[in-house]
Amino acid sequence: MGIDVGSNFIKLVLMEYSENPKLIDKHTEKIRKRNPTLVADEMVSAMLVKNGLKYEQIAYLASTGEGDLVKRKRGHFYGMTTHAKGANFFFPEARTVVDLGALYVRAIKVSAEARVEDYKMTGQCASGSGQFLENISRYLGLSIEEVGDVSLQAQAPEVSSGICAVLAETDVINMVSRGITTPNIVKGIHLSIAARIIKLLSSLRAESPIVLTGGMALNKGMLQAIEEQLQETGKKFEIRACADAIYAGAIGAAMWGGFRHFKLIEKQSLAV
Repeated sequence: MGIDVGSNFIKLVLMEYSENPKLIDKHTEKIRKRNPTLVADEMVSAMLVKNGLKYEQIAYLASTGEGDLVKRKRGHFYGMTTHAKGANFFFPEARTVVDLGALYVRAIKVSAEARVEDYKMTGQCASGSGQFLENISRYLGLSIEEVGDVSLQAQAPEVSSGICAVLAETDVINMVSRGITTPNIVKGIHLSIAARIIKLLSSLRAESPIVLTGGMALNKGMLQAIEEQLQETGKKFEIRACADAIYAGAIGAAMWGGFRHFKLIEKQSLAV
């Protein structure tokens, strides 16, 4: 099992670890104002019951993200390594991963074995994160699930000039007072975030294909904005995403957990 504890959501997966690994089950839970430790433990228990399993039958429960909040984990893996492995599970040919997280965006160069070779990332105060997008959508009266479709309706997007999230939010407030429509504001935010992503990829000297992971990878408006920024800048990156992109970290944690489990068994047998 792999569990990814984020700032807004907890993602949990049950995997079959083998030469051809399979995703057996998955679940996402929004934390809201609840205790993340209790939410994570309840999710693990529910997943076990649902699949007719006991905790002792799980080879390894691995965490990523805020893993200290997971009570029954057997090991923890850093977010970049798990997203790299998760992206490799979706697309084995991936050479670059963009983790579109709530607090920052990370561009990660990976090897054919899904190991991290290099990375670039935005700062936590940058207006290029999922949390910033969610804050703005809330101010505009939208749910985070709506912003992608709303962005596609834009006719004349207004791009925020602020690099810092606080300044960018001030820009948005000014746009509203000037009568800029919600679709044009939202599309402008997407374009602004997309520009930062392209800048990270260029700085990293990224190689295609580039796989998007994290919650924002499911955002249609974000995908369109990235494609538009690629055309505008003349970059030839090939972008890929899949419907389970939000589970990349949890999948990667489960995969590395399985790898560690069987390596430990191998070492024990050699010692005997």
